[in-house]
Amino acid sequence: MIRVVLVDDQELVRAGFTMVLDAQPDIEVVGEAGDGAAAVELLRSTTADVVLMDVRMPRMDGIEATRRIVAAGGPKVIILTTFDLDEYAFAAIKAGAGGFLLKDAGPAQLIEAIRAVHSGDAVVAPSTTKRLLDRFALHLPDEERAASGALETLTEREREVLLQVARGLSNAEIAERLYVSEATVKTHMGRILMKLNLRDRVQAVVFAYETGLVKSGQNGRG
Repeated sequence: MIRVVLVDDQELVRAGFTMVLDAQPDIEVVGEAGDGAAAVELLRSTTADVVLMDVRMPRMDGIEATRRIVAAGGPKVIILTTFDLDEYAFAAIKAGAGGFLLKDAGPAQLIEAIRAVHSGDAVVAPSTTKRLLDRFALHLPDEERAASGALETLTEREREVLLQVARGLSNAEIAERLYVSEATVKTHMGRILMKLNLRDRVQAVVFAYETGLVKSGQNGRG
């Protein structure tokens, strides 16, 4: 059973998510919080696997709450945002969130994301990844791009896999494109994360944009 905590300052939103998630045989909503501070406090006494986290909330926003939850070794966090709040979602992912969804995502996408993140695969919708990172790659500090030297530690094939991940392709799609097995892609991905000292797939996507491996405005799935 995947235990989920909902964090959103709108009670109606939480109620809607609860109805959808509790209807699943493998998902259970075990707690709710109306702001980041309440979420951090709740997770001290509630065992959860995944947190669905809003960004803008009173008292403590989703970015700071995510940072504290991750630092405490807590559950994985999925950021929920609207397109207007993308900059905050981007910052939250850098703070340790395992992925993000737009609030208008359908129930099937939400459920799939929870299951994927719970299994360790930080999945973000490719279209969302590209829109967000294309928008904010232009604003990344120059000193962060200096990390591009870390790319030199990757083999040519690992760089190729990282590029496809950054473009939003799944492991299966990458395997088909590179004519290798999906297991081989997973092996390469594990080595990439280890060499670059990255936590998950989402951080790998951010890294690819920060280092200029993928340029702002580049065709995401070309």
